Amino acid sequence: MRVTIEQALELIWSGGVVAFPTETVYGLGASALDAGAVAKVFDIKGRPNHNPLIVHVSSVEMARSLVAGAWPDRAHLLAATFWPGPLTLVVPKGPMIPGVVTGDGHTVAVRMPDHPVALDLIDRAGTPVVGPSANPSTRISPTRAEHVEQDYNEAVPVLDGGPCARGIESTVIDATAEPPRILRAGVVGAPELTKALSTEVLLDTGTSTPTTKPARSPGTQSTHYAPTRAVLHLHDHAALDRVIEEDSGSTIYLTDRVVSGVDANRVLTLPSDAGELEPMWYDTLRRADELAGAHHTGEIHLFIDLEALPPHVRDRIVRAASMVH
Repeated sequence: MRVTIEQALELIWSGGVVAFPTETVYGLGASALDAGAVAKVFDIKGRPNHNPLIVHVSSVEMARSLVAGAWPDRAHLLAATFWPGPLTLVVPKGPMIPGVVTGDGHTVAVRMPDHPVALDLIDRAGTPVVGPSANPSTRISPTRAEHVEQDYNEAVPVLDGGPCARGIESTVIDATAEPPRILRAGVVGAPELTKALSTEVLLDTGTSTPTTKPARSPGTQSTHYAPTRAVLHLHDHAALDRVIEEDSGSTIYLTDRVVSGVDANRVLTLPSDAGELEPMWYDTLRRADELAGAHHTGEIHLFIDLEALPPHVRDRIVRAASMVH
């Protein structure tokens, strides 16, 4: 169900939930200061309560109000350089934020999205807004309003802001760590962050497993961003001929190479340029998943040169391919 911004505001003010656009993915929005509303977000997603949510703000001043003590110098430098934009800062949590937002952890993840509709919504709501991806937990993130409707059978109201320009979730950096550490790879990489802070920034390549302890960042599960109907198999290009030979007539192909001898209706072509792939990855994977369902198959085979991709795109593909049904 599509809603106007006025209807979206009423939902937030009344303790409800509404999906809203950002430049990265669509988020499930609710007032970050309303514990009951935040609990609804966890319930809708089927998200473990130890997995924290990112709080979206419309200004640095709003972000500062959520922090315990003084706004950290590192947060000041990073916000001045990258906000609004796809960078989330992990900072000490202030008393305004309910524990349900952070899994009862002592830090909070904060971001100012670079999307006019999102900023207008948050600013007019007068409250920070949580915004985890508007899809069932661990599944493919939505980059269009119709993706949210498909996932929830139109049960979740959606504020339509068009396709997401970036299409991959934000970088999450722990600004409290020494040295600062990237907890989730995203568009903003370690070199840019190192330059902004004039100190080395490390990339945490570890993944989390189910636990009752609060995670430091969302999006760090070993299985995430995965298809619903099929298993995603990951190959290099050299395996293409072998998979075609073993094809039983139902395999779905994702590749930037020409595929001969296979029904064209089972092939989705990817751009060879990583910059073009990034914003369309989730949408393409969703289409492949739909094809798998239409062909009654449980297999999607992706042929790609992982090493040629930026870390954040490689990260999303590897996590999606690790899902086992």
